[in-house]
Order: sequence, then structure tokens, then C-alpha cells
Amino acid sequence: MIKREATDLYITVGVPPTLRIENELHALGEQQLQEEDVQAMLNEVLTSRQRREFDSNQELNLAFDMGKEGRFRVNVLRQRQHTGMVIRRITSEIPSFEKLRLPKLLETLVLEKRGLIMISGVTSSGKSTTLASMIDFRNRTVGGHIITIEDPIEYYHEHKKGVITQREIGIDTTSYQVALKNALRQKPDVILVGEIRDPEVMEQTITAAETGHLCLATIHTNNAPQAIERIINFFPEDRQQQIRIALSMNLRAIVSQRLVRSMKGDMVVALEILLNEALIKELILKGETVRIKEIMANNNPTGMVVFDQSLLKLYSEGMISEQTAIAEADIPADMKMKIQNIKIGSTSKGSANIDTSKLSL
Repeated sequence: MIKREATDLYITVGVPPTLRIENELHALGEQQLQEEDVQAMLNEVLTSRQRREFDSNQELNLAFDMGKEGRFRVNVLRQRQHTGMVIRRITSEIPSFEKLRLPKLLETLVLEKRGLIMISGVTSSGKSTTLASMIDFRNRTVGGHIITIEDPIEYYHEHKKGVITQREIGIDTTSYQVALKNALRQKPDVILVGEIRDPEVMEQTITAAETGHLCLATIHTNNAPQAIERIINFFPEDRQQQIRIALSMNLRAIVSQRLVRSMKGDMVVALEILLNEALIKELILKGETVRIKEIMANNNPTGMVVFDQSLLKLYSEGMISEQTAIAEADIPADMKMKIQNIKIGSTSKGSANIDTSKLSL
């Protein structure tokens, strides 16, 4: 896995072990795995406590360290009455903003004193890496106490200008709910919540932001407006307006991201950034999230950007191909037209009023 620079290893009964390399699957030989093969692997990886937890819940997330070989995140699961694993390699080095091509705006956001910053995206879109880079930047730039609550811990942070407390669910604490409750008693400046999965954790995170902390968290959605809808829909209808009010007052930004294939064959990040400006606050309060995308697209000078603008900028910089830009676009026909305008050297007015030189990415 390491020699072939694979990101993931799939262990599934009935097929050979399979690597994911640059988002393509490659089987390791032809011999199909049997249940006893997978159980033998589990015995090498799991502690007795983890084994009991898996046997009880039929699901388990963990991370383990192999020294120079690096850290790995593991999801153990049951499928079709068999055991399986997905193993993801985690690089020990925390990538910088420059390496990830993240905009300077994210540096400004992570230095805020209070509020809520959400990182959204589908599975394997690099959310944890972006969060780690943001936390590392703050740790290198200002002092303070940073608490991370993760399941599992993916990147180890060193104490730099700040003090970092990293807590792993199942090892250092029993749950996100318990860890968040106690975090407020530990005098934090920043709280990172690895993933928002339920209304209790969502409400606790908003409350932490309300009480003067900077909170960062991830959520599984395709774009920024969907993240707002997901947050609101965590709660029953009779509480949704209360949550809209709290969110409109405490949200700082939503950064949604996708990984797309570059011209070099590796993956680059395309970002969508929503900033909680006055118009956005109003739309959140009114429940008119369908209009948010339009406001974002027309407010590039503030730093807001939608995915298609981000893709167009990557194309104009030669980072991604025309085919990739069109395939990944939310509105492929519109993207195709904009690319044609770039090709014929049209002005920014002719390219759907988008001046790619002013985008914040």
C-alpha cells in the first residue's frame, strides 16, 4: 500500500485485497479473501477492548500508528454476514495551506475569536486534512488552548504557540456529547468536532460557539447551502426557527470541497465558500436557502465562491482539463460555454460576468 502510494485498501471477503490509487481500483493478485483471512488480520490490529466493541456494535472506527510507515484510519464493518475493512493511509505531515492550495481567507477565518466554521463534503473529499491544516496554522500563529474531539484522531498536532488537547472517541472519552460537555469546563479557545452526526452534537457545537469559542466541525453534504439545510433538518419542525436564529448569529463560514483530478494525475481541491454576510443571515432566518447559491456567485469580492467558479479558475490556470471541469460542474452546459468564452479570449463580461482573476482561491 505504501510502496504503491495507495490512499485506501479494501479488505472484502470474496475478492482479492484492493488498493485505491489516484481514485482507481487495483486488485492485489487474484486470490479471493476468505472470512478466516479477514479475522486473522483483525486479530493483528484490534485490542481486546476494540474486539468486544466491534462484536457488540458490528461497526468500529480506529486509527493505528506504524512508526515510520505512518498512521492508518480503519473502518471495520459487517457486510453480507462477513467481516470487512477499509484502511486509509494518513500522512503524518500536516500539509500547509500552500500545498493544499487553500485561499488566504481560511487563514483569516481560523484566527477568529468565536463563531462556527463548517467544513462540508462527501466522504474522502479531504475535509479532515483541511481542518488539520487550519488548526496547525492557528497553532503556529497565536497562543491558546485548542481541543480536538475526533473519531479517530487522524493527525497528531505538536504544541507550538498554543496548547493542544486531542481526544479520541472510545479511548479518551465515551462520545462526542460527553467530550463537548466537558470541553466547556477546560477553558478552550478553539474546539474542533471531527464530525457532526446527530442533533445533540450539532446543538452542543452551536452552544459552544455562542458562549465565545471558535468551533470547527465537518458535515457530510455536497455543497454549502445543503449544509445549512442539513443542520436545520437535524431538528424537529417546532425547533427549526430557533436553530435558524442561533445559526444566523453564530455561523462564520461554510467551506465545501471536492477533490478533482488534475492535469498531472493527482487530486486538487475545488472549494465553495459561504460567508455569513448580512444577506446570507437574512436568507437563513427566512429559510430561503435556495437563493443562497446566487448570492454566493455574485459576491466574489467578499471571498465567496461557488464550485463552478472554482472549477473555472482551476481550468484557466491549467490545473484541470476541460473535460474534468465540465464533468465536475454543477451546471455542465454553462461551464462548457464559459470555457469556450475563455478559449476565444472573451472579456470577463462575456464569460458570464465572472472575472477569474478576482476569485479568492
